Amino acid sequence: MTKWMVLLLIVISGVAFTGVLVTGEYEPVPIPPSTQRTGGDVQKGYEYLTTGEYVKGGIPFKTWLMGVGKSKTNYLQRTGNNAEISHEYNTVTAANGEVLVAPNCMQCHAQVFDGQLVMGLGNTFIDFTHNEKLNVKNLKMVESMLKLTAPNRYKAAKPFLDVAETITPYLIVNTRGVNTADRLAAVLVAHRDPVTFKWNPETQLNIPEGVIPSDVPPWWLLKKKNAMFYNGFGRGDFGRFLMASNLLTVNDTAESAEVDSHMPDLLAYIYSLEPPKYPGTIDHTLAGEGEKIFNKKCGGCHGSYGDDEKYPNLLIPEAVIQTDSLLYKNNYSSPQFVEWFNKSWFTTGDHPARLEPFMGYIAPPLDGIWVTAPYLHNGSVPTLEALLNSDLRPKYWSRDFDQPTYDYEKLGWKYTKESKALDKYTYNTDQPGYGNYGHTFGDRLTEKERKAVLEYLKTL
Repeated sequence: MTKWMVLLLIVISGVAFTGVLVTGEYEPVPIPPSTQRTGGDVQKGYEYLTTGEYVKGGIPFKTWLMGVGKSKTNYLQRTGNNAEISHEYNTVTAANGEVLVAPNCMQCHAQVFDGQLVMGLGNTFIDFTHNEKLNVKNLKMVESMLKLTAPNRYKAAKPFLDVAETITPYLIVNTRGVNTADRLAAVLVAHRDPVTFKWNPETQLNIPEGVIPSDVPPWWLLKKKNAMFYNGFGRGDFGRFLMASNLLTVNDTAESAEVDSHMPDLLAYIYSLEPPKYPGTIDHTLAGEGEKIFNKKCGGCHGSYGDDEKYPNLLIPEAVIQTDSLLYKNNYSSPQFVEWFNKSWFTTGDHPARLEPFMGYIAPPLDGIWVTAPYLHNGSVPTLEALLNSDLRPKYWSRDFDQPTYDYEKLGWKYTKESKALDKYTYNTDQPGYGNYGHTFGDRLTEKERKAVLEYLKTL
C-alpha cells in the first residue's frame, strides 16, 4: 500500500539536439520566461516539503506501523511520528484528530544514491508494477479491517481509500523504474470538478487505454527553465504545478489555496538545490577537449556551463529529436485533460498557470547529468555512453534494484543485456511509449570525440 500513493506532476528531462538550426518544421522554438513568485524562505520550504500537510489523507499511523513497520532509516533526521516512517511519507492529522501517513513529494523527487538520500534526484527505483503494494484487494482488506475494529481511524482514512481504490487499477505497468505521473494526473482530473475540485466517484472525462511511462527529472534544473514538463507545456506559475499532488485528497479549493500559499517557500528551496559532484577522478585535459566539442555540437540547445552559463530554453520539434513521440502526442489525442486544466482553479488569481502543448520536447539543461540515469524522457537508455552512441542501446535490459551498482565511466546503471523481456525488471523497448530511438546526434561524433564529451559531462 505504498508506491501507488505517488502523485506528482513531474518536471522531466532527457532530450537533446545537435547540429544546424534551420527553419520550418525543424526550427527550435524559444520558450519565453514567465513571472514566478519570489521572496520565499528556503528553510520553510524544506520543512513544508518534509513535514507539511499538502496531501491531507492517508493510512492511519498505527495501522501503518502494524502493516509496514517502523522505517529502518531516517535520512531526513525527522522527529516525532515522522521519524518512524520512510522519507517518502509525511504524517498528517485528520479532522477527527487521527494521525495518518500520507505520500509526499519525495516518492518521486528524492533517491538514495550510494547510501545517501539525494534531494531533488528523480527516483528511478519506484515500482508501479502489480504487486502486494499496488493492489486494490489489499486496500479493501485495510478498509474492512478499519471499519470493523477502529471506526475513528476508518472515518479518517475513508476519503483517501475511496480515491486510492478508484485510481489504482489505472496505474499498473509492466516495468519497474518508470513513473506514471501523467497517467495519475489524468485519472485524478477525470474525477474532479475543475472549478471546485470536488471528487466524483464516476469519471467525467474519457480516460484512454495504456500508461505512458516517464523518467523523473532532477529538481535542480528548474531554476534554469522557463516552462515545466517534457514538452514544455507547463507555463505560468510553477507553484501551481508543484502543488498538483494536492489533487489526491483535496476537499475543495479553499484547501488548495492554503497549500498554494506555501509554494513560494517550496520554490525557493527547489531553486537552492545543486547537483552532487562527480565523485570519481576526472581527466581534466580530456574534459577540456570535450568542452570544446560540446560547445560546438551540443551547446546550441543544451546551453553553456561554467563562468559563462547560458541556457536557451528551446523546444525541439519531433522532426528533429525523433524520440518516442507517444508522450507529447497524448496531449493532442486526448485534449480533454489540457482543456480541463485550462479552465480550472489553477488558472485563476494573480499567479495563474496554463498548459500549451507542443509537438516535440524541450532540450533540458544538463547540470548533474552524470547522476540522472537512465536517459531520454522515458528512461529507455541505461547510460550516457549509449545515449551518445545509439548502436550501444539495448532493446531489452535489466538492472539490479536490490543492490544497484553505478557505472562511473559509462555514466549510468550497470545493466545486463537481455535477449527478451523476462520480467518486470527488464526494460522492454517494444512496449508503446518505451522506445529508445531518436537523439542520434552523438552518432556523428568519432569515438574519441564521444569519449571526450563523456568526460566533460562528468564536470557539470
